[in-house]
Amino acid sequence: MSPKLSEKKLVVLGAGKLGGILVRTYLKQRLFMSGGVTATVEHAERAAALAKELGIAVTTDNREAVKGADIILLTVKPQTVVEVLQEIATEIGPQTLLVSVAASVPTGFVEQQLAAATGGKRDEVAVVRAMPNTPAAVGCGMTAICAGAHAGPDHLEIAAPCSTRWAAPLCSMKSTWTR
Repeated sequence: MSPKLSEKKLVVLGAGKLGGILVRTYLKQRLFMSGGVTATVEHAERAAALAKELGIAVTTDNREAVKGADIILLTVKPQTVVEVLQEIATEIGPQTLLVSVAASVPTGFVEQQLAAATGGKRDEVAVVRAMPNTPAAVGCGMTAICAGAHAGPDHLEIAAPCSTRWAAPLCSMKSTWTR
């Protein structure tokens, strides 16, 4: 499967420093088209400024943003991951891929939180963990990606170009990282 990402709906939850870098890069590289990208931030003023700058939809409502998303990029701070996952869990579709760049948050934890927040209804969400390194901020980094329990080769194929546009993936590991 060779996914055409430009036809997918991408939602970036937490378009702060790293999320903002990723969105700008994806748009610059035309990996995603601006009409198919939605980002979230905490403050309405920041949402308006980012929407104007990038020409994308930007909101403060995570739950509304993820409705109908093909790919969700979780770029929030680790201490807010549980809160955000609880907020969005019921809106995640069965075919949605969740890519987390939240530091020190294993895929298994994300999967458990989604399942718990939905009473087990979202217990098979495809989750991929991606860890970009610091030089990614200037377009010279690399990203390691790791599939969660329900993510397969197709999901890694989708997640890999999201990192390879601005960095080469270091590895794709299914079971050598702690999930």
